[in-house]
Amino acid sequence: MSDLRKTRRSTVKRLGSRGRYDRATVNAILDAGLVAHIGHVVDGKPVVIPTAYWREGDHVYWHGSSKARMLRTLEEGAPACLEVTLVDGLVVARSAFHKSVNYRSVMLFGQPFKVTDPDEKLARLEAFVERLYPGRWKELRAPTRQELKATTVLGMQIDEGAAKVRTGPPVDDEPDYALPIWAGVIPVVTSLGRPVDDGRLAPGTGKPPKVTL
Repeated sequence: MSDLRKTRRSTVKRLGSRGRYDRATVNAILDAGLVAHIGHVVDGKPVVIPTAYWREGDHVYWHGSSKARMLRTLEEGAPACLEVTLVDGLVVARSAFHKSVNYRSVMLFGQPFKVTDPDEKLARLEAFVERLYPGRWKELRAPTRQELKATTVLGMQIDEGAAKVRTGPPVDDEPDYALPIWAGVIPVVTSLGRPVDDGRLAPGTGKPPKVTL
């Protein structure tokens, strides 16, 4: 796999050693996330919208109402910046200045495109469901023609961008290590709770779907 394309705007400048451009790192971060933030410009002003997303090969996809302003703006040709951040730990230092966060992030730049072919659109939506709930698509009621019409699917090539990663303990000033102040990393994890049904399950309903994170 080739590295992401490095440009002036995508090259990590602040703490550049944390930058990653290999697709293995970028793809792993994208596959571990659930929500992306899409930055774009509307009427000359910046707007950032959170949205669920998924990756297939060298593309990321997201979807929503065909009436949504963000989707309508981007399908008309506006450029976008997509960002995903995963927080892995709170880095607790001996001074306020050196406190930090352990994280994995990806920022991508590109030109989104609308998925217009009906069969491809259905396949992309199936991939979205199967990403989180393997085997779930075949159990669901099939989408109606009106539901598909009311849904827009956008994609963007994974081409220009970078990942940025911080790991490890705090880095304090050398004299501060003599201070009797606790320092280290408090891990942050994402976990699934116990499923709660909606109170209207039909007789004979099976178990909740399996989820992959």
